[in-house]
This record gives sequence, C-alpha cells and structure tokens, in this order.
Amino acid sequence: MPIEILMPALSPTMKEGNLAKWVKKEGDRIKAGEVIAEIETDKATMEVEAVDEGILGKILVADGTENVAVNSCIALILEDGEDKKLLENYEKKSTAPKKIEAKKEEKTAPSLTTYDLRLTTGEAQKASPLAKRIAKESNISLAGISGSGPHGRIIKEDVLGFTNCGVTRSGAVQRNPQEFHAVKNNNIRKVIAKRLLESKQNVPHFYLSCELKIDKLLELRAALNEVAEIDVAGNPSYKISVNDLIIKATAMALKKVPEANSAWSDDAILIYNNIDISMAVAIDGGLITPIIKNADQKTVQIISVETKQLAKKARDGKLQPEEFQGGSFSISNLGMFGIDNFAAIVNPPQSCILAVARAVEKPVVEHGQIKIAHMMNVTLSSDHRSVDGAVGAEFLKALRRFVEHPILMML
Repeated sequence: MPIEILMPALSPTMKEGNLAKWVKKEGDRIKAGEVIAEIETDKATMEVEAVDEGILGKILVADGTENVAVNSCIALILEDGEDKKLLENYEKKSTAPKKIEAKKEEKTAPSLTTYDLRLTTGEAQKASPLAKRIAKESNISLAGISGSGPHGRIIKEDVLGFTNCGVTRSGAVQRNPQEFHAVKNNNIRKVIAKRLLESKQNVPHFYLSCELKIDKLLELRAALNEVAEIDVAGNPSYKISVNDLIIKATAMALKKVPEANSAWSDDAILIYNNIDISMAVAIDGGLITPIIKNADQKTVQIISVETKQLAKKARDGKLQPEEFQGGSFSISNLGMFGIDNFAAIVNPPQSCILAVARAVEKPVVEHGQIKIAHMMNVTLSSDHRSVDGAVGAEFLKALRRFVEHPILMML
C-alpha cells in the first residue's frame, strides 16, 4: 500500500496551514530526512522533511493550496516494486483540499462608461447570498453589475467594486471612483490581527512612561565594540547595538522585580522562573517575536550574536517553533525608525511589553546646571490583572539604574 504523507502540525496551536511549495516532484526518489516541501504556518514558512523512503508517486495537494487541515493526506509514496495503479485506486477514495485561486493583486474600479452601459441593459444575473445582502444594504441594483464568479455569478468583490465606483440604485454615477490594490492577508497577518484584538479586548492595559539617560550606555557600547577581535577578513567578532544592551538591562531589571516577569491565569499569577525576552522583529507580511532565552545569564556579546542570528532567521522564514513560542517578557524597539514614543500592545499570556523609542540629545538639569544628554523614552504596557502600578514603577526604576549605570550589568 502507498505510504501517506500527512500535513504536519508544526506548532501546538496549528490546525491548518498553506502548502507553499513542493521541493520534490512526482517521480523523484526521496530519502528519510530530505526536505520535500515548504509549509506556511501561522508564524513562519518551514521546511518539512520526509520520514519514509520511496518514490514520490502522487502529489494530492498542489503548490499554493491554502487552509490544508493538519493530518490530511497531501501526497503518496510508493515503496520499491509497488505498481502505480495503486495510486489510481487511492485517488477515488481521497479528496484533496481545493486549491484557492490567487486574487488579482491590482483591482481598479471599472470605467464609468462601462457601468452606464450595464445600467441601461437591465440584465439580471445570479448572485451569491452575501453579494445580495451587501447590495441591499448599499441600495445597489444587481442588474448593473457584471459577475466574475462561476458562470457569471455575482460575488462579494463585484458588489464592493461596483460600490467604490459610486453607482447607486437610481443609476446616478458619482464622479469620485476610488482605485485600490488588495494585499492578501497571509496566515501570519491573520493570527497577529486575532491576537492583538483579543489582547486589547480582554487585557486591561495600563501604561507607564519615563525617560532614560543613556550617555554611559553609549560609552560602554563604544568601548565594547572597540575591543572586539578582528578576523582574517577584517570583520569584528561582534558588534554591540543599543538594543542588545537594552535587552540585557531589561533582563537584569526583571531579575530584581520578578513580579513583572509573569502571566495572568484565573487561578493564580504565574511568575516565570526563566527570563526569556521576546523581541519584536518586522518581517514581510507581519511581525514575529524570536526569543533570547535566559537573557539575564548571558553576556552582552552572546545576546548580540543571538539577536542577529534570530532576526535573520525570522526574516528568512526559518525560525523553529521553539525559537519563537513562549517568552516571558517582550520588547518592541522602534528607535531605529525615528519614533519618539509609543505604547505597544501586551503579548498574552505575558504581562508586560516594553516599547523603546529613539535617543535624542536634549538639555537636562543636573546639580543646578544645564547639560546636553542623550535621552530615550520607554513605555511599559502592562496587564493590570497581574502587574499593578507599583510593580510597573519598580521595574522601570530598576531598568533606569541598569541603563544609566551599565557597569552594573557587567558584575
């Protein structure tokens, strides 16, 4: 009997995924451990390795197929000596998920002249229930719409496009058509939207902001980079960033105030034993948070190397589940984009996320004298169920101490 290749569950929460690409093709011999396909999950695009050996006899789910259920059969392997006729018999018993056609990237409201012509014909066409409802709510006549669905059926997109052109039931044409293009939501974007909505709806956020003087932090960064070893190609063995030092300072502050390194549950507040910092990384189509594990126990140099490696893997879609699932505290740094201040949304089940803005030179008063200093705004967003104002303030106080006296991180 042919061996089934099933849609794998690449994360604990994965129920379905997109079959982005087949690396192997029908007729190819495959060995256990070889990469055979790429699967797009709700977090990243990941490679799938073969478990069994044989000939890839039949691909049941084509490239680009979306919403393929976990554990559904996506292909068949023939063992040595097996007849291909077995695949034909199998096909009759199997129903592969339907391939979803890609929507056109560019959608432009049709010309007004075209709509004028449709309105005068009075042509009646079949329409989907959703299209009918949208047309009714928008007071639009379906007779003036050309359907793009099967057999000319009017679908939702046809009605929305017609609405954007400004044609009303009475036949009046508004002279302000809008042009747009649709960017299809991938699984990552859908999950981000769902989780952020749930967070804002269900987590009682509160925010604490303060400014940190980072002159000594910048001096330490320069000193550390100056003593980095140079390899034969002339490249330094590491290059510390301000963000690397902020991650380390945050981890040390959480060690002082463990109540901020926590999660809410109905039965108890969970205080994490490990300080695992989730760092927000922008990727194509969304955001992902790879994790620096046990950040309080690592040197700044190791943190620097790990952040760069994880950020690259995130942008390449190569993160493994254990590299982005979990975390006890999040940091979102938009300083490199010139942002002066912002408030981030808590990443459940974590209790806190630190928003880091850019550093700017400004006058400050020290001991009665005006001096120029590099000041950075940070905002702590917290789940008020598990972290109250006093805990949040204690954490920021500890963070300020490590940032403004970074030598303490070296002890």
